[in-house]
Parts: sequence; C-alpha cells; structure tokens
Amino acid sequence: MAEDKLSRRLAKIVKVLVEKGLLLEQARREFEKQFILEALRSHDGNLGQSAKALGIHRNTLRNKISTLGIEMDSVRDAGNRQPLRRSSR
Repeated sequence: MAEDKLSRRLAKIVKVLVEKGLLLEQARREFEKQFILEALRSHDGNLGQSAKALGIHRNTLRNKISTLGIEMDSVRDAGNRQPLRRSSR
C-alpha cells in the first residue's frame, strides 16, 4: 500500500519534470543528490553510517559527494548541530 502511494507521488513529480523538458540525466543526478543529502542529514554527516544506509561503500559515497558537488556544510541544520568533523589523513 505504501509502495503504491510512493509510486503515485513519484509519477506526478516525473510528469511535471518531463513536461518542463528536464532530461533523464538531470533528473537522475538531482534525485541522487537529494537522496544522498537526506542520508547524510539522517546520520549527522557520518559518511560510514550514511554509506551503509545507502547500501554503498564509503569511498563510493565520497566520490558521489564530490561528483555531485555536495557541500558537507549544507548537511547541517541551521544552528542545531556542531560543525562536522573532517577526518585527518
């Protein structure tokens, strides 16, 4: 039942995007970016936990963050969280 509701909601979004002339690659990229951002926010920016939740390797997540131009600072909620720690290598 929940899958049907999700499918209907996605179909409506896709219809609008197609009508506006969005290309498949643009839509895929934006969807992937938003999906990753939500996983990062849900795990307070923790790459390992986020990657596990997404079902991908941590290094793959790092590459996608870079490729998609995701700023880790955008992961933080306004004023509610401490700055994210970056690993020192």
